[in-house]
Order: sequence, then structure tokens, then C-alpha cells
Amino acid sequence: RDQKGKGYTFNYEALKASNDDVQMRSDWLFPICTGGERLKNDNGDKLHPTQKPEALLARIMTASTRPGDIVLDPFFGSGTTGAVARRLGRHFVGIEREQTYIDAAMERIDAVRPLEGANLTVLTGKRAEPRVAFVTLLDNGLVAPGATLYDAKKRWAAKVRADGTLAIGDSAGSIHKIGAQVQGLDACNGWTFWHYERSGGLTPIDELRRIARLGMERAGA
Repeated sequence: RDQKGKGYTFNYEALKASNDDVQMRSDWLFPICTGGERLKNDNGDKLHPTQKPEALLARIMTASTRPGDIVLDPFFGSGTTGAVARRLGRHFVGIEREQTYIDAAMERIDAVRPLEGANLTVLTGKRAEPRVAFVTLLDNGLVAPGATLYDAKKRWAAKVRADGTLAIGDSAGSIHKIGAQVQGLDACNGWTFWHYERSGGLTPIDELRRIARLGMERAGA
């Protein structure tokens, strides 16, 4: 379960980036488990009839977990899930009743060398970041009621109201609505359109959103 309360983790941006910036399909093609990866018994036969390729489990884990998460495999078999989990910095719980498979899995997992932390960082996009409403800037003292916001060329000036809306003349609304209205557009990204004065210049209020988001992340929001 992810920390944002969604109930699941889906690393969309990481999957897309690994697929040449094209959204990953839901059907995957992997070669069967062969060669040195295939575990054998003392007679040279396959230890487990349905051993899964590590690449498959790695794809699943990188798509749906983050480093430090716990992965459950109720049919542990030869321990592919555990081996991949250890390599990718995940914890795991495996359930298996056949002692032969248990012994082989433990030996296999013990031989795995975990990747270093820097190599486990999961690529994320804006959709994975905590949502910050404009009123949050007021709540955190980053913007004060009565402050004036401008567009980049100071063609328009809007007043910040105590309820977290902007006002120009008789019009009031969200940072996006007022930004679109003054430009005669259907939509506007108010975070990049509106600016505040700092050190004699203008800075997009998106910078204040970044500061607020950092505070939320540090607080575990």
C-alpha cells in the first residue's frame, strides 16, 4: 500500500521511460527460464517444473513496488520472487511446503548481491507528487492574504483573498480560472502563469508550491 493512500503503487513514469518513453503495454514477452538461471537437481534435471524467469518478477516489482516494500509470494517454489526482491532492495515473505524447494530457494537467495541504493531509485512524475492546493500556500505562510500576484510581464495584477482565491475587479476564482479569464482562454495553468515579487524580480508561484511540497514530504504527508 503506498503512502499517498491510493491503496496501490504503480510506477507509470518508470515503466514508460524504460520503454523508450512509450506507455508500457499490459502484455509482456519474456524468454522461458533457461541456462544458468535454471536450477537443477543432483541428477541435472530441472529442480522445479515451472521456475519463472527473474526478468518477469523484476518487471512486476519495478512496476508495482518501491524499495523497502514487502512482497508476498504464497507459492514460493524455487525462490525467484525472493531472489529478485533481495536484488532490488525489497523485503519478501515466501510460503512453500516442499522442503526441497525451500532448501534450494534459501541457498539461491543467500547468493544474491543486492544492488546499491542509488541504482534502486524509482523514476516518478508529477502525478506521484503530493497534491498542493493554492490555499496551502496561505496555510503555510508562503503567501499572505492581500498579496498581489502578476503575470510575467505585469500586464495583470490579482489580489490574493483569505479564502485562497484570486480577485481582479469584480471577478474572483481559482488561480487557474482567473489566469484563463484575463487571457481570454478556456484554460490556464495558474501555477506557471502567476508570479510573486522577490528580490526585485518576478518568480512563478510554482516555486512556492515546490517549497510547500517539500515540507509535506518531510512531514510524511
